[in-house]
Amino acid sequence: MSGNASSPSSSAAIGLIWFGAAVSIAEISTGTLLAPLGWQRGLAALLLGHAVGGALFFAAAYIGALTGRSSMESVRLSFGKRGSVLFSVANMLQLAGWTAVMIYAGATVSSALGKVLWDGESFVWWALANGALIVLWLVFGARKTGGLKTVSMLLMLLAVLWLSAEVFSTAGSTAAQVSDGMSFGTAVELSAVMPLSWLPLAADYTRHARRPFAATLTATLAYTLTGCWMYALGLAAALFTGETDVAKILLGAGLGAAGILAVVLSTVTTTFLDAYSAGASANNISARFAETPVAVGVTLIGTVLAVMLPVTEYENFLLLIGSVFAPMAAVLIADFFVLKRREEIEGFDFAGLVLWLAGFILYRFLLSSGWESIIGLTAPVMIATAIATVSVRLPFKKSSDIQRNPS
Repeated sequence: MSGNASSPSSSAAIGLIWFGAAVSIAEISTGTLLAPLGWQRGLAALLLGHAVGGALFFAAAYIGALTGRSSMESVRLSFGKRGSVLFSVANMLQLAGWTAVMIYAGATVSSALGKVLWDGESFVWWALANGALIVLWLVFGARKTGGLKTVSMLLMLLAVLWLSAEVFSTAGSTAAQVSDGMSFGTAVELSAVMPLSWLPLAADYTRHARRPFAATLTATLAYTLTGCWMYALGLAAALFTGETDVAKILLGAGLGAAGILAVVLSTVTTTFLDAYSAGASANNISARFAETPVAVGVTLIGTVLAVMLPVTEYENFLLLIGSVFAPMAAVLIADFFVLKRREEIEGFDFAGLVLWLAGFILYRFLLSSGWESIIGLTAPVMIATAIATVSVRLPFKKSSDIQRNPS
């Protein structure tokens, strides 16, 4: 898979990209939040959440693989060409936010490790270095760094294997303290929202796949299984070592300088996807916006935000992403797979937009009412939105079919 995603891509290359996306400080850190549930219930919650999110990831990515459309171009099928611009703007905002979060997290951990190793803490310099490496990856990644990508993924794999061995070898040495700090439903939601956050860009990396189904399945399994691994690693670290600080977890596992390298590589490979897909979303707004220059611009903005703002709490950010993009995906999936919509309109598809708005309101209402602590939000909101979409659109589809093919 290349940085510009403009040529046919093999399933293995796409899988490699999504493995790199899942090996992330954010995934490990979010896994630590599940510790109040204990090991068994926490593991069950993250597996269930990733199963829900993974199924949705597959559906969104498969649409792109079948149609050759980017994620935001696919959205035109349900919301119209102009309507898709609204989601392109929302996607660019969330991707700029993710870029800032990832650069901040990577720089924070690298800085903390550097301070312990050589008394050289410098958060700003690490943030700037991460931003510069992402820009280089964007500019040269499509043509000159294929071998570097493979080596980077191998190094990341070795690092997380070592970290996993060290963390899980301590299992049982610290009693798991189960508390009321988090409900099972909330844990499921936090596990589902992470893959859900990739829905607005999943198709950007499968749209040129040589074998649509195989490539989509490979991407889904690579991301979902690795994501489960990262969550479980964070959960185990919190329970078995008593640590939730990723820097201390890495140091405890003996990953000093190697830990810094793993953090930098994971930051670059994950954030690259965010920045590039922001460029793809901008291209959906207007063909005058070239993908790579916009991606570079988003990386620069994210770097500045990471340096200027403390982006330490992102649980609410994840839930906001879920409220926007879960109902969007539900309408699109119902339209494409159930109603077989394949044509887009030039303007706004107001029916689709109203259905999305109803799903958004339902999500925020259930969130404010505390429903996420009972059953989570993604699955019930998407099921309700999909049913509403089919119920509203099906009579018009039948009428249109009759007009095209009168008996």
